[in-house]
Amino acid sequence: MLDLTNADWSLGGRASVRGKNGMVAAAHPLAANAGAEMLRRGGNAFDAVAATAAALNVVEPFMSGLAGAGAATFLRADAGEVACIDFIPPAPAELKPAEMNGAVAMTGPLASCTPGNLAGWYALQNQYGNLSFADALQPAIRLASDGYPVSKFFVAETIDQIDRIKDQEWHRVFQPQCGWKPGDIIKLPDLARTLENIAEQGIGYLYGGELGERLAQRMAEAGGVLTLRDLESVQPIIEAPIKASYRDRLIHVPPPPAESFQFLLAMRILDSFDIGSLGLLSAQHLDLVFRAIRLSAGLRIKHNRCTPQDAEALLADLSAQIERAGDGVPVVGLTEKWSGDADYATDAAKENTTSMSVADAEGNMICLTQSLGAPYGSGVMIPGTGVVLNNFLNWTDLDPASPNALQPGQRMAMCLAPSISTRNGKGILALGTPGSYGILQTQVQAMVGHVDFGLDLQDAIDMPRARLWDGRKIYLERRVSHPVCVELSARGHEVALLPEFSWRAGGMQAVARDSDSGALTGAADSRRDGAAIPA
Repeated sequence: MLDLTNADWSLGGRASVRGKNGMVAAAHPLAANAGAEMLRRGGNAFDAVAATAAALNVVEPFMSGLAGAGAATFLRADAGEVACIDFIPPAPAELKPAEMNGAVAMTGPLASCTPGNLAGWYALQNQYGNLSFADALQPAIRLASDGYPVSKFFVAETIDQIDRIKDQEWHRVFQPQCGWKPGDIIKLPDLARTLENIAEQGIGYLYGGELGERLAQRMAEAGGVLTLRDLESVQPIIEAPIKASYRDRLIHVPPPPAESFQFLLAMRILDSFDIGSLGLLSAQHLDLVFRAIRLSAGLRIKHNRCTPQDAEALLADLSAQIERAGDGVPVVGLTEKWSGDADYATDAAKENTTSMSVADAEGNMICLTQSLGAPYGSGVMIPGTGVVLNNFLNWTDLDPASPNALQPGQRMAMCLAPSISTRNGKGILALGTPGSYGILQTQVQAMVGHVDFGLDLQDAIDMPRARLWDGRKIYLERRVSHPVCVELSARGHEVALLPEFSWRAGGMQAVARDSDSGALTGAADSRRDGAAIPA
């Protein structure tokens, strides 16, 4: 009989989803089902992740799209190894950093990096999948053509962009002033035709073909710098992850220039402490985790754009940070960028990303995180195609005085951190989240809940979370008890309360595999429209 403590019953909410033939956890149930459909048809995790990502382009168009960018970490069961794929193309060759500022990088034709998502989906599926890429696009094509019911999240994200986005094509397609309410049906026939053309002609339809030509023409007319040459040069990069041990597992994330090594730094600092003895959601538990997050953020900012070897050297010697984490003196510092100009209210749009986790019966696991940047990206659409362009440059360091300032043609340092955890070489957890630099914070918190306190995967994701900000500020979901908040304030944290479940604390999706039985557990974040669907 299980020995259940009060803590085991304290979180409530929905249960984890369990199965054995495959599992897809994504930010929308229809997208997760698109991936599960591939598994049921004999596809593997790589077919499923491509189908899921493409379907999110339709049902989560404010977060996802083929003209976005992203990264993934994956375990190939037949090879017994973990690898990463970066499909965040370099900054446009004709980018003029001196002409960029926060407003220009947020909305309009200068805000976009070269689209990489479509190339990334194809690279994963074509190289490792069982089906065809055209097969993987079919669920998305049906959803776009037949339509689907919109959610409360869709309504809020769409209406919120009425004043920011001036593009007439965007207003024609998404009709933000039509009075959307949950349950209304939206159809995206232009996007359906675009996806059909890609299914028939291949991804060259964008990277040098008709769609690419239309994109380059739209950019030229609007004063953008994206060119057909940028599109033709897109090539996803498959590379070795960086990794670090935590308790009984090895966590793998993309290497620099990805900024995901901050996640590993925090986990390595915490590995030196017996967190499980501190009490779940106690002031001692939360204070220690928050301290480790701030210390790791400071290291990441100081060593941004380091080499993978430099990141591994940082991970190998954290004695000073471990001592600092346990000394009780308040930790004050930056969490976002070198420039220190982050603002919780104005930077909210940077936290609109999506992440998905997939596992199949063969032992393959994938965690993929992708984005358009802000809701509906730059707000610029290619007329008649249903394609929204990203505003990924909004995430970059644009301060010319910064040592991390973006340069033309340079690989972009991004905070995406899709992770795969292994034990004895076998995949046991795919975990990822959206949330801009909150990604590198909230994944730490969920991992501690799952590993150190033994929470079931769904409970670990639904557990109250915090979003740390520059200085001492911590935005904390108000499900944390008042006495704990008071104690955190006494320990030097400037606490502000979020709603009980806030999308500002991420939108995590995860799949775990039992290393003994092979059973799969899926969990999706209650803060957004997430769902876990078994095959």
